[in-house]
This record gives sequence, structure tokens and C-alpha cells, in this order.
Amino acid sequence: MEIKVAIFEDSKPLRESLQQLVDSQVNMQCAGAFADANHLVLHMKEASPDVVLMDINMPGTSGIEAVKIISEQFPVVRVLMQTVFEENDKIFAALLAGASGYMLKKTSPAKMIEAINETYNGGAPMTGSVAAKVLQMFRNQPAAASSESIDLSEREKEILEWLVKGKSYQAIAEVCFVSIDTVKTHVRHIYEKLHVHSKSQAVAKAIYQKLV
Repeated sequence: MEIKVAIFEDSKPLRESLQQLVDSQVNMQCAGAFADANHLVLHMKEASPDVVLMDINMPGTSGIEAVKIISEQFPVVRVLMQTVFEENDKIFAALLAGASGYMLKKTSPAKMIEAINETYNGGAPMTGSVAAKVLQMFRNQPAAASSESIDLSEREKEILEWLVKGKSYQAIAEVCFVSIDTVKTHVRHIYEKLHVHSKSQAVAKAIYQKLV
């Protein structure tokens, strides 16, 4: 089954390079390549992607604004953010908005393809330096005082702990001795109970509210 990828990137050379890279893979297809996200909903409906490569800095609608819209209107689509810089505030904002992963544009083509595959399969790929920053940022957040009653089952808590540790759905299925479909069902229930739309939002909330 082909992974349909949509690209939002204002740099034409990089956009065309990413399009060629995606189309060169036997299991991927570039469903659309766009210079901005100003007509995001229309482009998303046209492309109907499984994974979106989203530039965080674009004219008009920013990548962070775009990922919020995608999380709300296209919740099954996974978004992999791209940027030139390791900007703490933007990393944090993008992940809280619903991005699945965060890669630097200098990432090698092979690593980028690996990241797209991982994102599609439920992972949360990040450039190593970015992952370290994210974990530090989340850990430094004070625990939220919430009146929200979050009633997770023991299995859901276990799976949420593995999500926090960055495990993919396949890896969680293996360590919990269940099918990947069972993991996806548990994750869907976790999202519903936490009122989130993505793995990164679930991880952020779990750490922020000391749920695991």
C-alpha cells in the first residue's frame, strides 16, 4: 500500500527535491506539493494524504496554524514538521498543536524517508537534538492543576507510558503481546479520554499532568 504524502514548503528547490524523493520510493506517492498553506483545507481535500510534510515557517498561514487545522479537521492524517532551526518555542507549539514529529531540513534523504515511514506507522520521529529539547521542555513544565477526571485503565496507562517513551505502535504491540490493531484501539480510547488528537498531544498532556 502506497503512503500518500503532501508537501507544504515555500522554497521551490526544496519542495521539488522532496517531491522527487518521495516519488522515488516504491511505497510512496507525492499526492500534492504546495508553496503555502493559505488554502490548506482545499489542498488537503485534493491530496487526501496519509502524511503531511509541513514547513513550520511559511508566508500567510504558518505551519503551526496549519497543523492545528489538520488536527481538528483531518484527525487521521499525521503531520511531520520541518524547519531549519531548533527553535524551542516553535518546537513546543508545533507538537502541542498536534504534529507527530519534527525534523530539521538538513536531515539526510534516507533519514527523511525513514521518518515518513515511521510517522505513517504511528511513530514520533525527531532529529536527535530536537528530541532532547522536547523532552527537557516537557519535563520542565509544572504539573497542571486540573479538575478534569481522567479515568484510564491499567492497560491504557501502560500504553501511554510506552508512547511517552517514544515507542511506535508496532513496538508497543510486541512488548505488550497484543496485535497492532488492539494497540490502535487503546490509543483511540486514550485520545478520547485525554481530549487530544495526536500522539504528541497525548505525550505532552501525560507529562504535564503527571499521568504516568
